[in-house]
Amino acid sequence: MAKKVTMQQIANYLGVSKFVVSKALSGKGGVSEATKERVLDAAAQLGYFAQRPVSKQIKSDPRRTDSSSSKQSVLVLMPNIRFQTKESLYWGRILDGISAELQKRDIGMAILSEQNAERLTGLINPDGIMGMIGVGEISSAMLLDIRRLGISMVLVDHEDDLIPLDSIFVDNFEAVHRLTKQLLTTGREDIAFLGNIHFSRSFYDRYLGYRAAVEAHYYAKPEHRAQIYPWLERSLLTLEGYERAHFTEQIKQWLIQLKQLPTAIICANDTIALSLMDVLKERGIDVPEQLSITGFDNIEDSYTNELPLTTVHVPKEMLGKKAVERLLNRLQHQDEPIVKLLVKSEIIYRESTSLKLDTAKMHQ
Repeated sequence: MAKKVTMQQIANYLGVSKFVVSKALSGKGGVSEATKERVLDAAAQLGYFAQRPVSKQIKSDPRRTDSSSSKQSVLVLMPNIRFQTKESLYWGRILDGISAELQKRDIGMAILSEQNAERLTGLINPDGIMGMIGVGEISSAMLLDIRRLGISMVLVDHEDDLIPLDSIFVDNFEAVHRLTKQLLTTGREDIAFLGNIHFSRSFYDRYLGYRAAVEAHYYAKPEHRAQIYPWLERSLLTLEGYERAHFTEQIKQWLIQLKQLPTAIICANDTIALSLMDVLKERGIDVPEQLSITGFDNIEDSYTNELPLTTVHVPKEMLGKKAVERLLNRLQHQDEPIVKLLVKSEIIYRESTSLKLDTAKMHQ
């Protein structure tokens, strides 16, 4: 068994005092932000955060409904940033899945939308919480504070470079890889990607799935290898915003700069794809005759749109259900390795692409 990483070892590694390391890791004042970042980076490199904190151990079955267990609830942390709210067509459905699974097990639920890490610990009573489920992006500072409280936590659609925690994702890479391959094999070979790859881990994984499929396709044809990178480079990977209106002007400028229109565009999510289709309609560009458009998430707007969108269906309620199952398992087995669970998605073929397949499922 590996030896425990101590604060003194981190201090020796950085050439600072143990007192400085303790201050930085405790979240208290007394050290500069630059020093705090150095300490956190070193702690992560040495494996300090990979060690199990002193956690609240639930010895009894967390599904029990007697008076002792019914006093505890699961806290769902969903910071109200980037439209991560229960009203969201995406995040709200994940929350529905969490709620339904906890209700089935007679476990209470409380939702916390706090964004400020400094106020977080003052809002949490560890004695009344079985564990936590984090939905969407959560800052490292918040996750560190939760870790210090010894609360077990599972993340949905997010992971942290510093704090190793169980996480639940849809199969982002595999889904877009399959979708891109399908477009390539049906003649749509000039494919661009639209979406900010730094927005989230999911967006980045979707881009990697697209890129891997494009590179494999062109490398299989030596005479076409020179065509790989122009489309990768002409992709728009810095798109900013959250709603359809946020993307309009950026997409217009990107299209103006393109010397050649792609035959297909893979969008990082449905909202981006729908905004793109609005711009293309305004410019008189026919979808899917001139180019195919795909999204990701299968939100309600994707199939109620004037031209229904080919997309990847994310089983959002299932992500929530699996998060509950993973948390309850973690409470019973604190020493198990950290798990990253991928939930299988489904490609939904609709009118925004010209794919004509016997296996395609046309959904309204």
